Amino acid sequence: MVSYFTIVHIITLSVLFVVFIILLIVSLKETRKKVLFAMIFSNFLVVSMLAVFSMFVLDKYTKKARLEDMSQARVLISESFVITGRVRNIGRFDISKCFLNVKLVNNAISAGNLNGSTVYKPTGGLEFLTKSTGQERKSTIIKDFLIAKNLKVDELRNFSASMRYPSYFKSPTLRYKLHCR
Repeated sequence: MVSYFTIVHIITLSVLFVVFIILLIVSLKETRKKVLFAMIFSNFLVVSMLAVFSMFVLDKYTKKARLEDMSQARVLISESFVITGRVRNIGRFDISKCFLNVKLVNNAISAGNLNGSTVYKPTGGLEFLTKSTGQERKSTIIKDFLIAKNLKVDELRNFSASMRYPSYFKSPTLRYKLHCR
């Protein structure tokens, strides 16, 4: 089983823990109770925020993967859209999970049905309390797929993802992004 944390993550968290302990020792020299609690709380808050943000930054530079041989096809009988391809770990660390974010956008301008209500639809402030009539059609569909688990260094894995394809889409645009952690 591949862990979320790499050696770089562990070193970073260890350094931040040492910084927290040093700042805690320095703040314990304060004699006023209110100031002491404020210093400890701010120390904890700052080190925690640094830890969270550093995990996002480290993920970006340590968990690298690439999509290869991507293809898509519309299956008319089931009104679905199938995306196939391969994902390759190109980084120096194992990846625990890779997600494919797929965004299908209907191009209203080239579909010929662009009107004023497509561009701007006024709504009231309490619109969420009333029931929707069901007449509205979504022009964007976004879906995430888990396409790989426990991806070793230089490993290549095939994947396939299927999503519903609305029949009213005329000339859609497909965009996809890969996110690994």
